[in-house]
Amino acid sequence: MRIAVFILVLFMLALVLSRCNSLSDKDTAPVSEWLNHSDTATYVGMNTCRQCHSDKHATFIHTGMGRSFDLATREKSAAVFGPHVNVYDSVLDLFYHPYWEGDSLRIKEFRLFQGDTVHMRVETIDYIIGSGQHTNSHMLAVNGYLFQAPITFYTQKEQWDMAPGMTGGFNSRFSRVIETECITCHNGLPDLVAGSVNKYSAVPLGIDCERCHGPGSVHVSRIAAGISVDTANDIDYSIVNPRHLSTELQNDLCFRCHLQGVNVLHPGADYADFKPGMRIKDFWNIFLPRFDGKNDQFLMASQADRMVQSKCFISSGKMSCITCHNPHISVKETTVAQFNKPCKDCHTGPNNDCTEVLSARKLSNDDCSGCHIPKSGSIDIPHVSISDHKIQVPGREAEKPEGRFTGLVALTDDQISPVNKARGYLRYFESYVSERSMLDSAAYWLQQGQKDPLYGPTEIHLLFLKNQYGAVTERAAKMVVDKVDAWTAYRIGESWMMQQNAEKALPWLSRAVEILPLNMDFNLKLGSAFYVAGETDKALERFRFICSEDPLYEKAWMNTAACLLLQGDLNGAESALLKAIALDPDYLQARVTLTDLYLKKRQRSDAGKMLQYLDAYHAQEPIVAELRRRYRSL
Repeated sequence: MRIAVFILVLFMLALVLSRCNSLSDKDTAPVSEWLNHSDTATYVGMNTCRQCHSDKHATFIHTGMGRSFDLATREKSAAVFGPHVNVYDSVLDLFYHPYWEGDSLRIKEFRLFQGDTVHMRVETIDYIIGSGQHTNSHMLAVNGYLFQAPITFYTQKEQWDMAPGMTGGFNSRFSRVIETECITCHNGLPDLVAGSVNKYSAVPLGIDCERCHGPGSVHVSRIAAGISVDTANDIDYSIVNPRHLSTELQNDLCFRCHLQGVNVLHPGADYADFKPGMRIKDFWNIFLPRFDGKNDQFLMASQADRMVQSKCFISSGKMSCITCHNPHISVKETTVAQFNKPCKDCHTGPNNDCTEVLSARKLSNDDCSGCHIPKSGSIDIPHVSISDHKIQVPGREAEKPEGRFTGLVALTDDQISPVNKARGYLRYFESYVSERSMLDSAAYWLQQGQKDPLYGPTEIHLLFLKNQYGAVTERAAKMVVDKVDAWTAYRIGESWMMQQNAEKALPWLSRAVEILPLNMDFNLKLGSAFYVAGETDKALERFRFICSEDPLYEKAWMNTAACLLLQGDLNGAESALLKAIALDPDYLQARVTLTDLYLKKRQRSDAGKMLQYLDAYHAQEPIVAELRRRYRSL
């Protein structure tokens, strides 16, 4: 009896506490029942999982996720190589040739002028990203800093071409920074070095078990201690099994990477904070554009966005990605019958509302998914064919007029604050559509949230993108330097630099570097401010630090040379300028500075070679004519 009363008291106490919690803080994330959501839970790696779950591992490693990322080896690569395989960037007039040298994959960048090679740069590829079902893209690691190479192999067409986003004059060559937003979807969770945006101390080789099940340390330790759960009858809360999640949380897990849009992190949050069984909206918002009229264009990784627009999803209220997909089995190994089973579970008997004639259905073996989830291209990745996950009657979209942009929506949260809406438009402006209307929309929403703690930094961001640098520094007068975040500090510092005031820029840029000491762009700006302020020694120290961390950063070599010239170290300056030009053949400032140096040192032959290149590619520049005049008089 006493035991029964005691249990009843505990039950009532738990009920009261839970009601108090729900009433006092209803907007916070719920306390998790999953033990591996604890901050002390750690990741153990796929090989540990494999010891008990070898059957799942054996099939998973052949899925797109299991093959998502690996070292650059011949076995991993799906590409075709040969002496005549070249990719040409017509805007930059650069060729790219991929080739193997022993076991090393290299990409040669070169330029031809009148049949002669006037520029050549070779970089070694460390990683291949992409399963090979659609693409193989390529990454290089420089002292732990990850960058994307400029060319991709598109496997469906067996074709090399420029990497996505690098056409039309946007070729960043070997300097596209790989931040956590990117790599944490294409791979297991890497170890980001504190204070960096793209330097990693450890990089996993592929998406692993714990990306969908969460950290495994709690589960492994309990099993090792002999604590097990009969999962046929009970739920093992030491590790997340997605089938025990609500439909909403199942989808949040998949939406983490298959809802490609504009991600806007909450202050202090990180992409690695999210774990299976959690809500995305507690860490960031994902915004996507909406259009009236025709809606038949979409991004490669927008399966979730397309699915939620489907009548099947809206009507059922219980459709998730794993309704149709088994994450442990490759889509290539999944039969048509398996994909069609969820369709036929609903659309059978009196509910079978298929309007196709029976003869056509028989001809396609009643392939529901093949008809209603057709193959399509994507607007961001060329040369690919993917499934459009908006389940629909084929042909209806073609009958609609062309769509007009109507605004951004957040699929992760239906109660977005005005300031967060403004932040979404700012990020959309920076990432996709650099039209003034996006900034106008941001301003509209921002003005509705003036009491929001994020109002100040967001206003700075908006004014900075509008190039209203005076307004930025005016607002900054009300801010305390050591209280602002890194990006706000950077924008204020750069705004002072744009107003030719390096002295006032220095404390703000120093604050940005204090928070992110391994952000090379921030370091470059700080060094430039020191240089303009006349503190050459401090500037040189900053630029040399960048060169030691990332020796492929050509601007750091150029700025190093500028400092050395002021100090009278002509040989050191020449060496730095040559490195800058070797990295970027079109670095006009570096070529002009080196030509000027050669003329001052009366090295006529070297100056002549520089001028030949400048005449070929930059003859319209007035400074080139002046250098030519000096050369002739030498």
